[in-house]
Amino acid sequence: MKNRFKVLRAEQDWTQAQLADELQVSRQTVNAIETGKFDPSLKLAFKAARLFELGIEDIFQDERPRAS
Repeated sequence: MKNRFKVLRAEQDWTQAQLADELQVSRQTVNAIETGKFDPSLKLAFKAARLFELGIEDIFQDERPRAS
């Protein structure tokens, strides 16, 4: 899954550790999400969306092609 986590974090001028504190996860989790090695739970995705004041789909995009 593609995401805008790193860009959104940079726009806020937050470190990975600061974002992790806000989301109540580890810095390693933030890094794994940013690098595409980990897809967050729905609960964490909603928490991030509220934090960034965006919709989940504005942060996370499915890389699979849509079925016709």
